[in-house]
Amino acid sequence: MTTWPDRRILDLFGIDLPIVQAPMAGAVTAAMVTAVSEAGGLGSLPCATLTMAQIRAEFGAILQRTSRPVGLNFFCHAPPVVDAAREAAWRQLLAPYYAEFGLDPGMPAPAMPLEPFGAAHCDLVASLKPEVVSFHFGLPDAGLCARVKRSGARIISSATTVEEAVWLERNGCDAIIAQGWEAGGHRAMFLSDDVGTQLGTLALVPQIVDAVAVPVIAAGGIADGRGVAAALAQGASAAQVGTAYLFCPEASLAPLHRQALKASRGRTAVTRLFSGRPARVVANRLVRELGARPVDPPDFPLAGAALAPLRSQSEPRGSDDFTALWCGQGAHLGRDLPAGELTRRLAEEAGAAARPR
Repeated sequence: MTTWPDRRILDLFGIDLPIVQAPMAGAVTAAMVTAVSEAGGLGSLPCATLTMAQIRAEFGAILQRTSRPVGLNFFCHAPPVVDAAREAAWRQLLAPYYAEFGLDPGMPAPAMPLEPFGAAHCDLVASLKPEVVSFHFGLPDAGLCARVKRSGARIISSATTVEEAVWLERNGCDAIIAQGWEAGGHRAMFLSDDVGTQLGTLALVPQIVDAVAVPVIAAGGIADGRGVAAALAQGASAAQVGTAYLFCPEASLAPLHRQALKASRGRTAVTRLFSGRPARVVANRLVRELGARPVDPPDFPLAGAALAPLRSQSEPRGSDDFTALWCGQGAHLGRDLPAGELTRRLAEEAGAAARPR
């Protein structure tokens, strides 16, 4: 049995292993959350793309399978500002791709509903009473945070810089996720939109650990026990793992996305093309052809709407040219293991890596 050097996250969340499963919208299922929590880690359900009814149903399914702590994750981005000129320029940039499929670049785009955390979500949290509520893109307003805390939940959020970590602690976070540059999916940055401020995980974690008093969870590029051990050695209390869980059978992942993960070999890029916010993806055709150009897509999450018709044409033909293939830099370490087994394996490997040789 491993004796972990810093038990603050274990005690704060009531878990056994310093492993947090990243809440990846669209890919994480109730089955995955359950398996991770049952194994002793913290399973996390992403709620940003779910309706209130869906959140309640998924959480209910989790509670039927486990009594262990689980987390709910929400976005707290600013509502997008619709800019007709930016939308027109974005459509014009995509026009040659529309022409390939005989589509009208002016065709109506589907709605992109992605509500930030609000009063109705707060009511739902108070009703469901999860042990942990995590946020992406900062925090909601102080009144909502206070209500979440009154429900009994611990609040955590992601920082991509020391400044963001200090801000999160000052505004009531019980723990902070230090999201390194290697992480897949959306950058959690909220005090700046300059990606030049971003640091790698092993540079960021100790700086945040030194700057705040609350426990720190390391994230970004961690996909095996060696990464977990390295994070703990840098002063983190736990590690958040994302991309490695996408290889699990419990992940709800399209075959094209799963295939891209296995073939990526770390060939990823951070781009705003798919949503309007910086996010790390497998570098596909859209990224290769437009990623280096000065592009100003519509505000998050509106940019994705104009890509939907292209995906609907290309994906049935076996092409991921226009698909957001969220992926971190540690994808080459992914293993086809059930989520519970992966959680235990990460902890066992971390314990072995930390022991003197």
